[in-house]
Amino acid sequence: MTAAFPLLLSGSYMLVNSSQHAVGHRAQLLLQSLSENDTHCVQFSYFLYSRDGHSPGALRAYVRVNGGPLGSPVWNTSGSHGKQWHQFELAVSTFWPNEYQVLIEATVSRERRGYIALDDIMVLNYPCYKAPHFSRLGDEEVNAGQNATFQCVAAGRASEAEKFLLEVSGLLAAKGTCVCVCVCVCLDGIQRTDQDLYRCVTQSPRGSGVSNFAELVVKVPPSPIAPPQLLRAGSTYLIIQLNTNSILGDGPIIRKEIEYRASQSPWSEVHGVNMVTYKLWHLDPDTEYHISVLLTRPGEGGTGPPGPPLISRTKCAVPGGIAPESLTFTPLDDMIFLKWEEPVEPNGLITQYEISYQSIESSDPGINVPGPRRTVSKLKNETYHMFSNLHPGTTYLISVRARTAKGFGQTALTEITTNISAPTFDYGDMPSPLSETESTITVLLRPAQGRGAPVSTYQVVVEEETVKKVKRELGLQECFPLPMSHGEAQARGTPHYYTAELPPSSLPEASPFTVGDNHTYSGYWNSPLDPRKSYLVYFQAMSNFRGESRINCIRIARKAITTHTAVGRPIPNARIAPKCTFISCYVTFIHFSTCCCTEIANVSVSGSGDARSSVNEASSLLGGSPRHQCGRKGSPYHTGQLHPAVRVADLLQHINQMKTAEGYGFKQEYEVRGPKGGMTLCWDVNDRHRVKLHPLLGDPNSDYINANYIDGYHRSNHFIATQGPKQETLYDFWRMVWQENCFSIVMITKLVEVGRVKCCKYWPDDSEMYGDIKITLLKTETLAEYTVRTFALERRGYSTKHEVRQFHFTSWPEHGVPYHATGLLAFIRRVKASTPPDAGPVVVHCSVGAGRTGCYIVLDVMLDMAECEGVVDIYNCVKTLCSRRINMIQTEEQYIFIHDAILEACLCGETAILVNEFAVTYKEMLRVDSQSNSSQLREEFQTLNSVTPHLDVEECSIALLPRNREKNRSMDVLPPDRALAFLVTTEGETAFIVTPHPLPGTTADFWRLLFDYGCTAVVMLNQLNQSNSYWPEPGLQQYGPMEVEFLSMSADEDVITRLFRVKNVTRLQEGQLVVCQFQFLRWSAYRDVPDSKKAFLNLLAQVHKWQRECGEGRTAVHCLNGGGRSGTFCACNILLEMIQYQNMVDIFYAVKTLRNCKPNMVESLDQYRFCYDLVLEYLDCFEGR
Repeated sequence: MTAAFPLLLSGSYMLVNSSQHAVGHRAQLLLQSLSENDTHCVQFSYFLYSRDGHSPGALRAYVRVNGGPLGSPVWNTSGSHGKQWHQFELAVSTFWPNEYQVLIEATVSRERRGYIALDDIMVLNYPCYKAPHFSRLGDEEVNAGQNATFQCVAAGRASEAEKFLLEVSGLLAAKGTCVCVCVCVCLDGIQRTDQDLYRCVTQSPRGSGVSNFAELVVKVPPSPIAPPQLLRAGSTYLIIQLNTNSILGDGPIIRKEIEYRASQSPWSEVHGVNMVTYKLWHLDPDTEYHISVLLTRPGEGGTGPPGPPLISRTKCAVPGGIAPESLTFTPLDDMIFLKWEEPVEPNGLITQYEISYQSIESSDPGINVPGPRRTVSKLKNETYHMFSNLHPGTTYLISVRARTAKGFGQTALTEITTNISAPTFDYGDMPSPLSETESTITVLLRPAQGRGAPVSTYQVVVEEETVKKVKRELGLQECFPLPMSHGEAQARGTPHYYTAELPPSSLPEASPFTVGDNHTYSGYWNSPLDPRKSYLVYFQAMSNFRGESRINCIRIARKAITTHTAVGRPIPNARIAPKCTFISCYVTFIHFSTCCCTEIANVSVSGSGDARSSVNEASSLLGGSPRHQCGRKGSPYHTGQLHPAVRVADLLQHINQMKTAEGYGFKQEYEVRGPKGGMTLCWDVNDRHRVKLHPLLGDPNSDYINANYIDGYHRSNHFIATQGPKQETLYDFWRMVWQENCFSIVMITKLVEVGRVKCCKYWPDDSEMYGDIKITLLKTETLAEYTVRTFALERRGYSTKHEVRQFHFTSWPEHGVPYHATGLLAFIRRVKASTPPDAGPVVVHCSVGAGRTGCYIVLDVMLDMAECEGVVDIYNCVKTLCSRRINMIQTEEQYIFIHDAILEACLCGETAILVNEFAVTYKEMLRVDSQSNSSQLREEFQTLNSVTPHLDVEECSIALLPRNREKNRSMDVLPPDRALAFLVTTEGETAFIVTPHPLPGTTADFWRLLFDYGCTAVVMLNQLNQSNSYWPEPGLQQYGPMEVEFLSMSADEDVITRLFRVKNVTRLQEGQLVVCQFQFLRWSAYRDVPDSKKAFLNLLAQVHKWQRECGEGRTAVHCLNGGGRSGTFCACNILLEMIQYQNMVDIFYAVKTLRNCKPNMVESLDQYRFCYDLVLEYLDCFEGR
């Protein structure tokens, strides 16, 4: 309007006279919609004036976006600003395609006096000078309960009084004053109701800036609507279905977790889940659990509250074992009081306890051990038992186990020995003396009966009877434990003395003894009695056992004072033994019995003992295995005068002498078999022992096959030695097997050796007819050194079927003999254990049925002889075999090999343990013998060290070549030429390659080794540092001709797994190899064994799974020196395969087999024991499943 009031400025502008309007009246100016592409500025001038200085009203500016709500004013001012115009700038950061409108509003104040005016409203195409411009404000998405942050970034000049505000839905949610051009506004604890549009606003007297609207999106973390569903429950596990199809909250779901806890426990555990079902492991039996599902969406705080819980209880299980240390006992002579505690893991409600006991050893020869096993049941609240009516001095094996409704738990074993009792006498009343003189009295001594221990000594005690002496009751008197001779008694004034001490061997039956005969017995003078005194004569017996002594004595005579000279007179009704005087033959008897006992000890055969006892000179046979009570039938082979049998205890010395003898040694002994020695026999002799087949109908000459019966140890015709079947003799071979009812066929040759056919393949791959005999292959078990095939035989016209097993030994070298006998001995034991006792002869063949066949039979027979007789007679056994079939031992090398193999068997023994007996056997092996202060485990390891071959320099010539010397990490650990780095497992040959950790100069060789020998897995057992990394990570790197590309990596707490692609750039036609490296993290430096058995089992499982998926690849194993740690890994792998395929464990054999190739495998006793501990851990886990 044109100014009509003299007090106002001149010109045209918009004016509001507030005095003419009511309080609160508003006037609005709405500008047209703007949609700008670039930074611009809205500018206008305003006038606020009142004559008396009061406020005429308020002036506000709003910015509406895309027709939305006005929101809060982005600028406002009030009061009287003087009689002049003021300029204001508005920087709006809203651009095309969005549009906005600016609305300016005047409001009348309560004073209602003054003027409000606007003028010069312009849109400038350049930035504001007085107001900052905001950068684009981005949308923000947060999870409910989290903080949201908007970053208000402004460009331009900001004054010190600049206010920065965050506007939401017409409200100023937050504000601050800052001279900077960037303000972060944080909204705490955002909830779903806070979801809205927000923008940044700056306010100052000279101008305001407004950003675009950004959306705050609030997502609610998801939670399942329904509880998880129970699919199956076990004693230690629950299998559940997550039930997450319906949820409360927002997705997407990026992680699912199971949260569970025992109902009585405040602690919960969380497991990540990537499938719709999940198995909760390692739960406590018979325990109630609360199980919920947690869902997580993206972003911080994206995990929602637990869903409704599933409340479920695990099933009852067999209880855990009673802790052996909780077994406490008090032994008496005929009773034992035993107490125990409830299992630490009851796994349910204990319903009863079962106690079994059995006598297993006794120092009393009159007790038969082992005795019958007896069982006692106890109520659930009775954790004690009193065993009564036991034998003194007897060791009882006592087992205690608890029971729940599911069954019995593991047995706790202990051995308790009752105390010995004092010997007893077979005297009724005090007997009458046999005769009496002035200075002597002859009494009858009856042998005492030991109770718990044999009588160790007898004493005849004489006591002077005095007036003051208290009368002793027969059988109740005090005894005389302290030895006192006649001279000592006189010197000390003691009324009693030992007049004789007799060994038990001198009193096999009741015998007379003359007290006072003036002789000396075991150092005690039997002095004549004083006729002026009266005496009491006592007979005392003593038993000693393990430092414990028991004494019993009885008064057997009284000699009164002699008042006149007496002559010897017989006593009426006395019983005198019809034999020479006992004393007169005593010394002779002692000497004779000593010689006899010595002789008997030299030839006696132990009837019982520990199957895994230690090796010593007297019991080195089979590592201390018990000899069978084979009877004293005598050797089935004729021992010659010039070649007697050799004691097992002397075998090592005998072999060393024969190998080093300059005169008569193995060479000369073997050559005796020649014509000069008279051992070459005509075929007619052999013909008498040949196998004759039943002739075929119409062909009387069809009874021949090249096969001979050979005797076993005390078993006629136990073997059939034959040649390997030819194509034209296949039917004859199977006719013989059927006719002789053979169960076992032993084959000791490959089909082809050195390019020559050694034996025809006489078995089918499936099913095939050989004449009228149908052979069906049922099963094939392929092991490292031999293969076992099981066949079913059917014959036309017969209703019965025969089962036959072929044991095919594949490790006999093409030239010479095996380098070590370990594998062949294990093979022989397998055949012997698998052949039923009532089966027909064992068929043994190689190529021609001699040489290897003879070695096998001699070893089988001599092992039995050593076990039964404690001697071996190899020479005469070979001689007898040659009388049945010529040239059974073809070379001197084979003859020496037999001796070495028998020696190894006697030193090492039978070390295999059945899986179901492992825990008990291992516990016994750990028991420390109080006398030797050693355990069977330690002695077994010492035996292993003694039979481990030591490499000579000549055997490591390749490693010592000048070009290879720098490639050896240690000159103390070198690979032998015959095997280099190859080791075997039970499944197949050369499954492992063991090598030291690559040196900087051998990294290319290491990758070449993996590529050339098809190693698809690498196991790293040593610690990693920056200097010994031999792989690229990440990327691709070339090591010599080998190009190695890093593909991926994953890790858990035990193992880091890396995947590589390897190829030889000089031989691209050979393709590429994918190698998986397993870096084990749980084997600390300077420790002999891993930190965790479970972690090591995890490593073995991961490697096995990878190799099973890859097929036939080998595994390269390395530690720093390629020895102890690598050997432990390989041994444990072999042991788990034994459990899987053979249901037995032979740790000694596994380690010795590895050491045959590389002597530093499994270096320490701790590593050897770890192999046992790992097997025990594996079996415990296996039982848990």
